[in-house]
Amino acid sequence: MADIKVAVIGGSGIYKLDAIKVKNQIKVSTPFGEPSAEVMECEVNGVSFYFLPRHGHGHKFTPTEVNYRANIFALKKLGVDTVVSISAVGSLQEEYAPKHFVMVDQFIDWTKGQRKRTFFDEGIVGHVSNANPVESSLSKRLYEACQKAGVTSHLGGTYICIEGPQFSTRAESKIYRGFGASVIGMTNVPEAFLAKEAGMAYATVAMVTDYDCWKEEHCTVQEIMDVMKSNYVSAQKFVVEAIPSLVRNPVKFEKENQYAIMTDVSLHKPSHKEILEVVLK
Repeated sequence: MADIKVAVIGGSGIYKLDAIKVKNQIKVSTPFGEPSAEVMECEVNGVSFYFLPRHGHGHKFTPTEVNYRANIFALKKLGVDTVVSISAVGSLQEEYAPKHFVMVDQFIDWTKGQRKRTFFDEGIVGHVSNANPVESSLSKRLYEACQKAGVTSHLGGTYICIEGPQFSTRAESKIYRGFGASVIGMTNVPEAFLAKEAGMAYATVAMVTDYDCWKEEHCTVQEIMDVMKSNYVSAQKFVVEAIPSLVRNPVKFEKENQYAIMTDVSLHKPSHKEILEVVLK
């Protein structure tokens, strides 16, 4: 198995670029079921990284249906310690315009409790701090890569995650603005929290597609899709800048999961040990 430490989670358009070569597809089994798809081993400018399409090939899983635990576990099992999440979002603030990228540093979980959100359950208890869910040094590196790629970008912001797949009502959108949230999406929770539990450096590149619905202007799904196509072109340029740098000069960070487990070791079942051997390594 290749010694690859960096992975990108995002949409299928990311790897469809001449500069990025798909070398292999790896099927990974996990105690939590199947990941969204096979993990793709890709190459850009002479370095290798993993790519995982969050919604599966052909975009077949809704945000609620994505198996977040299997996705993160599969990457950690392969040896990944740095995860770059690329996600489409709506903007809740005027300054974050469509086609801008936002390196968010905080999350608000506004999902409805339907998603499996921890590795530590069913007989084993663990607690990991999420005070700083994004690895700041990684986020800064991604911001710098955006700048080099010529993408208008912002360092810092709060991502509110809703259940979906429906977009917000105008009343909801105005409430989220009142929370001080910067952007709104449907996928980065519990993904970010699971990466934290797995001792991985995680950061989000949020690609703005529209102004949600708080602004007094109508935006059709087709218009959003057109902006998304433009954003994917920018995302591909960003990946070419960011990934070689992260592979050749890895981010340094402190894992916060090493003392997470509260359950007495004598109570650990074989199924628990299988999970902990990967998550805590």
